[in-house]
Amino acid sequence: MKETIFAKGKLFELVHLPQKDGRIFEVARRAPGVRLIIADRSAQKILLTREFRHELHATDYRLPGGKVFDTLKEYESHRNSGDEILVAAAKKAKAEAVEEAGMDITEVVLFKKSTLGATVEWDLFVFEAKAWQPHPAGQSLEDGEQVESVEWFSFTKAEQMILHGDMQEERIALILLQWLKGQV
Repeated sequence: MKETIFAKGKLFELVHLPQKDGRIFEVARRAPGVRLIIADRSAQKILLTREFRHELHATDYRLPGGKVFDTLKEYESHRNSGDEILVAAAKKAKAEAVEEAGMDITEVVLFKKSTLGATVEWDLFVFEAKAWQPHPAGQSLEDGEQVESVEWFSFTKAEQMILHGDMQEERIALILLQWLKGQV
């Protein structure tokens, strides 16, 4: 049974998926995103960005990251290509590290994939940077990005920030907490 896209914007599309019993399952689909854990294990520190978020009307601490594809058209083209999404996501994670955090990443490993839910398809791929160094030119923010600072925090402080709500992208905060608990 073939899906039907019945509404489409720049970032989201609404899809009807026919079920075997005749019901129609409705899904909102968005291209996946990436987040990056950049940590200095020997110093027990992790890099977070502090950025203004329009949806919060406030600043928030975040893992560096962004969209794997900027438009649904690019995402659809990739899905139709048969290429592996993890390859595209890892490449984008490295690019986002330079853009938002001013870090060159040469090696990433997938830590976890976060799936939002049954009716909203928006996966986030969280990678751990295994080899990194500061980019000679620093950050190269895209138009509209409002990263105010890039800061190193102790693992303990990062955990406290998560538990006190200083990281408001909650599904990523949970994944980071899981990562931190594996390090302590």
